[in-house]
Amino acid sequence: MRSPAAAFRWELGTRHRWILVALPVYLLALSIVKWLVIGPEEIVAFEDEFTGFGLVPLSFAFFYFIAVFSFGLNGDLAGRPSIFPSRLFTLPVPTNELARWPMVYGGASMMLLFLGATVLARLALGMKVPVLWPAIMAAVVLAWTQALTWMPYGLRGMRVLAATAVLVAIDAFVITAINFDIPEALLVAFLVPQLPIAYWIACHAVARARRGVVPDWSLFNRAGSARAVSIAAAFASPARAQFWFEWRRHGRSLPSLVAMVLPFELLLFFVGGYGSKYFVWFVTTAILVTPIVMAAFAASTISKANPFAREAYGVSPFLATRPMTSAELIAAKLKMAWWSAVATWLLMLTLAPIGIRWSGADSVLIDAIQRMTTAVGMPRAIVLIALILGGLLVSTWVMLVQSLYLGLTGRLWIIRTSGFVVFVLFSLLGPAFRWFSRSTDAERWLWDNWPALVAVLFAIKTAAGLLVVTRLHRRRLVTDERLLLMTAVWLVAVAALYSTLVWWIDTPLIAHYRLLMIATLAIPFARLAAAPLALASNRHR
Repeated sequence: MRSPAAAFRWELGTRHRWILVALPVYLLALSIVKWLVIGPEEIVAFEDEFTGFGLVPLSFAFFYFIAVFSFGLNGDLAGRPSIFPSRLFTLPVPTNELARWPMVYGGASMMLLFLGATVLARLALGMKVPVLWPAIMAAVVLAWTQALTWMPYGLRGMRVLAATAVLVAIDAFVITAINFDIPEALLVAFLVPQLPIAYWIACHAVARARRGVVPDWSLFNRAGSARAVSIAAAFASPARAQFWFEWRRHGRSLPSLVAMVLPFELLLFFVGGYGSKYFVWFVTTAILVTPIVMAAFAASTISKANPFAREAYGVSPFLATRPMTSAELIAAKLKMAWWSAVATWLLMLTLAPIGIRWSGADSVLIDAIQRMTTAVGMPRAIVLIALILGGLLVSTWVMLVQSLYLGLTGRLWIIRTSGFVVFVLFSLLGPAFRWFSRSTDAERWLWDNWPALVAVLFAIKTAAGLLVVTRLHRRRLVTDERLLLMTAVWLVAVAALYSTLVWWIDTPLIAHYRLLMIATLAIPFARLAAAPLALASNRHR
């Protein structure tokens, strides 16, 4: 690279420029669907839905940029050392340039993201959104996130608390200003001076990290003889050591991301409009799916064999020569992801009820639960709530690990192609759902043919599962006893879910074999079992 600017342009921009292209293309395609497919005469009925379809990819890009430009996907957010990549400290440039270029490129990308999306939204979709101050606020939020996450801390978890406190304060001020109709010029005057302040703090943070400063504020700061004994005892087997390694690298990332986003969502209940049932349910749904959405970001590093190297999807000699089988390495990742999902939902179930209760929005939810209990009975209501929470927990875990079979292949073209296909399908899902809900013929066709669609998916999943199990057996990546145990656990989970569905629904209108197919599709198997195949192939390339 000829200059630090070019180095950081490649590091941050070249590999992630697709999102800047994908978002305008998505909004442009959405506007074409809005005007040509639906027609101008039905625009009013679809205005709110299309606004939501436009905001979903914008929100995705916002959090994606924060994760990329703050290097949040490369380190332990809850750890004490700085998450600024240590390999960049070897660049022959002053420290202020190390902090400057990620902030310049990140701030410019954030502002371009919001300005471009705003222009397209106003011209193509007819959304009434402000132009200037949201773009500046996005740059300010990113700047403070960079400054506070690059700082080394003396206690574990302090990074998340500091970043959350500052960002919540900024968010609360802006929301209050909007609620009291403060002019846009005053909002801009409040936001702009924060950029140089955040830059100064970021330079200080990177300088400390570059010198290797990691303070220790613990009450009992003693030599690590006892700690070394406890760690040695914890590593009674290679599997436990690998789990510890995976947890230290990735385990706390998802709870930390959710802890930083959740306060912003809970603040929506305090802004106003919590008397509207639709608003309460909309925000509650957004809160419940937040761990699943954040898991998609965390999964991008979990599926990498070597997230700190330049060839992140390759297998380093440190991993390839480890005295463990590929299946054991995957098992450590699956176990780490499960406990990460459990920790995330414990955090959710602790903080979310407090925020909902203090805002007064709990009355809407309690009323809905009481009406449901009256309609279906207390036992079925309890089971339904347990199924929803359990499904959200399992979905979070699946989102963390379902891309292992792709990321561990080491083939970058497979990873990028699959990501593009998922993005396109996700973009088409919302308009397709609204079109089906508005078309009587489409609803009738779907109602008449949904068993056939489920049967096709059931056949595909069964065939994929048999193929994966056969290849695992032939390549001896998993012992026969372990294959039988995996199959038995999967069958027990399917049987438990099937029995619960049969008891809860209890109607002759739906055949039991259809519920069995639904239960089979709901429990993941093939993609998880394919992960050792992908790692073994990458490990011996």
